[in-house]
Amino acid sequence: MTLDLGVIVGISAALSALVAVGALLAARRVQARSGLPRARVVYTDSGAGGRATDLLFSRRYGLVGKPDYLLEADGWVIPVEVKPTRRAAEPYPGDILQLLAYCLLVEEKHGRPAYGLLRYASATFRLDYTDAARAHLLETVAAIRAATRAGERGRSHDDAGRCTHCMFNEVCDESLAAPAD
Repeated sequence: MTLDLGVIVGISAALSALVAVGALLAARRVQARSGLPRARVVYTDSGAGGRATDLLFSRRYGLVGKPDYLLEADGWVIPVEVKPTRRAAEPYPGDILQLLAYCLLVEEKHGRPAYGLLRYASATFRLDYTDAARAHLLETVAAIRAATRAGERGRSHDDAGRCTHCMFNEVCDESLAAPAD
């Protein structure tokens, strides 16, 4: 039995289409399990290889940050912070403030976001960026600055590993990180 070249091409195209559909369905399952919305990624923190230009910066508020992702969905730019090993029924207060700071930075560059997403190992929390949330962030930033001016600063942890990976460890006079030789 011989097959016509046209039949072979048709079978090959059908198989390719099935593989593509399977890959698309698998990707959608992974995305659905992530707890994040289907959206276009407009920014991702590239990690250690990132450049200073990758930072979001607000001169007005004196804040700098690098969210893990910025997604674009329904006309909004949405900051996403991922804490892959954290497991909790509610977001930690420090994580909330971090995400609110990213919302403020997004507001400065892209316009005010409606919300931000905080992804833990098994849950995603949507934090609405309300006037009250924004005010809470700005009050907290002001309190931290006042404490710093009053000489009340201090490391907020005793974890050398955290210091080692901190972007300020080389200039911090309280770093627990071992100096590089």
